[in-house]
Order: sequence, then structure tokens, then C-alpha cells
Amino acid sequence: MKREGVLVGLTLITLLASATSYGADDCVILLHGLARSADSMTPVARRLEEEGYAVVNQGYPSRKHEIAELAERFVPLGIDACRQQDTDRIHFVTHSLGGILVRQYLARHSLEALGHTVMLGPPNRGSQVVDNWKDVPGYGLLNGPTGRQLGTDEHSVPLQLGPVRFPVGIIAGTRSINLILSQSLPNPDDGKVSVENTKVDGMSDHLEVPHSHPFLMRPTRVHDQIVHFLEHGRFDRSTP
Repeated sequence: MKREGVLVGLTLITLLASATSYGADDCVILLHGLARSADSMTPVARRLEEEGYAVVNQGYPSRKHEIAELAERFVPLGIDACRQQDTDRIHFVTHSLGGILVRQYLARHSLEALGHTVMLGPPNRGSQVVDNWKDVPGYGLLNGPTGRQLGTDEHSVPLQLGPVRFPVGIIAGTRSINLILSQSLPNPDDGKVSVENTKVDGMSDHLEVPHSHPFLMRPTRVHDQIVHFLEHGRFDRSTP
């Protein structure tokens, strides 16, 4: 409970800072990946704030609960924080597991003010890394119950969610800094997810970039594409 209180507090701090500085018409909820924190999405938050968006960088205890519980408990916190800013539309920008939480939530709830969603390296069709490593000693300790739900077998939550029915742009990495995990994946991959498995039926656009999974949130070219998709519902193909 104490940790969840801290997470809510961080959300409100971000909310107040954004509202004071920008007063934007659109709000963007950021959701980080498995075993990461809201800090990992700070580069994206800074760029979006520079563009005039209100930003809620929503943290959540990714290794403490299963996907359904995380989605039901923490996605609404971000939505409520955006609503308090009286913005017209709510967008999502996610990394890895964060994209699955959005799919899980929106498969069961409607959001009238929903705008566009950009997912960075999402395991939308699961990851073979989970298939091959979930029974290795220590995997559960490092990744929690959520980590076991991201494979490609009959227990895969992403594969059970079906097509997306909202505007989604996906950015997939094609470089790996983890050659051991990459051996479990079809190429190209980002070290955690294959490019093919980032895709989902119903997506609006898909883009490949030469970056690795842990650092997809950092490059300026990725930030440029995020902003372009939020504004236009498609990626910018005019730049390399």
C-alpha cells in the first residue's frame, strides 16, 4: 500500500507540473515496461511537454501482479489524472508491457476521449524469450507473475486479447544488445521481442528503427515519430 501511495503521488506531481506549465488540450499517458519505472519514460515525457502536451507519466509495480490486475488498477489512475486537467483527448505512449496493459484495459472498457496510441517494442504476439526462459531458476524472481504471461503459448495474455479497435502505431526495434536472448527470437529483433511479434491485427501503422528494446524511449528520431503519430495517426515516411 505504501508503494502504491508513492506511485499515485508521483502521478499527481507530474500532473500539477504539466498543468501549470502547459495547459494543453491533449493529455498523454505514459506506461513503462516490465521491471522498469516511470523514470525510463522521462525522455519521452520531456519531448511531449515541449510540444505542449499535458503528460501523466504513470508508474506501476510491474512485477507484483498479473496483467489484468495491473491494467484495472493503474491505467485508470492515468486516465483520472488526465481528466483532472480538463483536456479534450487522451493518448497513450507505451513501452513493452505498457502496451499490453492498454490493450487489456481497452478490451474491457470504453474511453470516449481516446485519441492515438504509440507502442514501443510491444510483445503483441508474445515473446519466445518467455517460452524459452520462464522455467529457468530466477526468472520468476526477476519478472514476477506478469513475466510468465507474455509468451506465445496457450497462456499468453497478448494472444488472447484479439485485434485492436483503436488507432495504434507501433515502433519496433531491429538492433539487439542481448545476443543471448536474441538466440531465442526470429530475426530481426530488439533483444526481447521479434519485429514480427510486435504487430497486432487492427494496427494503424508499423515502423522499424535501428535501436534495441531497453533504449527505444531515448532516440530523437523515435520522439519525432511519436509526435507525428499523435498528431496525424500515422508515422512520417518522408524522413529516413
